[in-house]
Amino acid sequence: MQPKFNITSLSSKPEIISSLAEMIIETVAHGGSVSFMHPLAPEKAIAFWTASLAAADRGERIILGAFDRDLLIGTVTLHLDCPPNQPHRGEIAKMMTRVKYRGQGVARALLTEAERLAVEHGRTLLTLDTAEDEGAAGLYEKHGFQKAGVIPDFALKPHGGLTSTIIYWKKIGSL
Repeated sequence: MQPKFNITSLSSKPEIISSLAEMIIETVAHGGSVSFMHPLAPEKAIAFWTASLAAADRGERIILGAFDRDLLIGTVTLHLDCPPNQPHRGEIAKMMTRVKYRGQGVARALLTEAERLAVEHGRTLLTLDTAEDEGAAGLYEKHGFQKAGVIPDFALKPHGGLTSTIIYWKKIGSL
């Protein structure tokens, strides 16, 4: 079955920044643990994505977007700017899908493309973390990520209270 959405690398266009800001505000409002607290002010969301896309323009990361026609419905970031002793590693971050599109394979497709691009960039190991409460652990485990461990009380939930964080890793490509 062919998905009804397209995946592409995102650029620093004002309409992309605006769409990403809307998505992260929605994600945080619905309890998504993506580094921000609710309510997330639009100017903070815009500043975050402006800086993130500038880092992508410098080649430090790749920010992917999934689109249903012209609507941005999901995103994931592949960090490539690891320390000098870790040039083989990439990190998955800011995986988000608009609420209306969850459960339709958007995140799975984004993760698959991020992994493909990581291999293309010579990475052989991916890492990521997700909240233990209401995180995407099931998605990552189905995609072959291995649990390294759990850090208790690692971060605040967007609406308050602490959540533990699960750390994952996955070998990709070849050495």
